[in-house]
Amino acid sequence: MIDFWTTILEFAQTTCEKVGSQLLQDFGKVQAEEKADGSLVTQSDKWADQIIRDAIVANFNGYGILTEEGDKVFPDNEWCWVVDPLDGTTNFTRGLPLWSISLGLLYRGTPVFGFVYVPTLNETYHGFWETNSISTPIGAFRNHHPIHTSNQEPSGNHFFNLCSRSTSVIQKDFPCKIRMLGVASYNFLTVATGAVLGGVEATPKIWDIAAAWVIIKAAGGSWISLKSEPFPAKPGVDYSNISYPTLVLSRSNLLPTFEPFLRAVDI
Repeated sequence: MIDFWTTILEFAQTTCEKVGSQLLQDFGKVQAEEKADGSLVTQSDKWADQIIRDAIVANFNGYGILTEEGDKVFPDNEWCWVVDPLDGTTNFTRGLPLWSISLGLLYRGTPVFGFVYVPTLNETYHGFWETNSISTPIGAFRNHHPIHTSNQEPSGNHFFNLCSRSTSVIQKDFPCKIRMLGVASYNFLTVATGAVLGGVEATPKIWDIAAAWVIIKAAGGSWISLKSEPFPAKPGVDYSNISYPTLVLSRSNLLPTFEPFLRAVDI
């Protein structure tokens, strides 16, 4: 089984670095168009999506694939890759150097492996998480070095991340400084590394969170679904318009500190 996970990790890193190399050449140079849900898409998103799908087909016979720019119906396969080929498209088109490529591997609908690559920072994040169905080597890593969430208490010198749709939490006496990164996966990964105590995303889709879910949990963080639980994903369901409002915290006992501020968030 160790060889299997080594193969998975090497595939994810090789594929993401290949795609990232081309995206770096396109960075800040492409025009975006608006999709039906109001999000942006570029030819770079579509190209990256196709390259990753082709690589999965060539290397993992019998695995399902769900991607942001491809088929969004969860397949009836034991194993399925869930892919966000370019998370942070608005940043990408505007020349802001925070965007990522995200690959999650699900077993029977639950993520067991996640990989996120941030090309502009030359940073890779990956994690393994165990389910009742399959054993994995649990752990979370940045550039192959172990990471863990913070055990510190909130203060005016600590950070909390928001998305653009959750700014209503900014109220008097909020216990931390606010940051807004514009990339759902990286929002959560900063919690996994211990740089940030918590983060909220009001409308993430399954491809935004499949990889980050694994890494957060493996790093010791607490994943709190504010509406419905994202996993296990269900075969035959079209995930095009399903969002999973999420609060991520460095540890569960911080929930009473931050939960009162979340009541104003429109989910």
